[in-house]
Amino acid sequence: MFVNQNTVLKTYRLEFTQKLPITLENAWDFFSSPLNLSEITPEDMTFEVTTPGMENTKMYSGLIITYKVSPLLGIKLDWMTEITHVKDHEYFIDEQRFGPFAFWHHQHHFSKIDGGVLMHDILHYSIGWGPIGKIANAITVNRKVKSIFNFRYKKVEEIFGRF
Repeated sequence: MFVNQNTVLKTYRLEFTQKLPITLENAWDFFSSPLNLSEITPEDMTFEVTTPGMENTKMYSGLIITYKVSPLLGIKLDWMTEITHVKDHEYFIDEQRFGPFAFWHHQHHFSKIDGGVLMHDILHYSIGWGPIGKIANAITVNRKVKSIFNFRYKKVEEIFGRF
């Protein structure tokens, strides 16, 4: 549970792992570039990074990234995240500042393994709205978040190959 201004939010935790047949340097170079996120996001979400000047930007603590995204029903929403922690070639964390979730904390971990890299994502999120949010999560949101990560898994395999 996450406590925010005397309100307890029901949070959900998801974890995803993927082995990549590339070097740690290549994995870090790709995933630490904010513009590559649109390449591994389903097209129906019409994901667009709107922060200007991101062409050569790599993740750093304090980086603010803005997006336009359509998570459900084609409705365009603004989303702002902050990269709160970075340990070069090991992990970075993004947290939502404004957007569709009441709470979003996403850890991206990378570690060298024999033959490549292990990528491990840990996501905590809440949609708020009390009992209505719990129902929405059970009916739609959890499935949608998982489908986004399943899409990413397949897209990353297309880009880098299977482990």
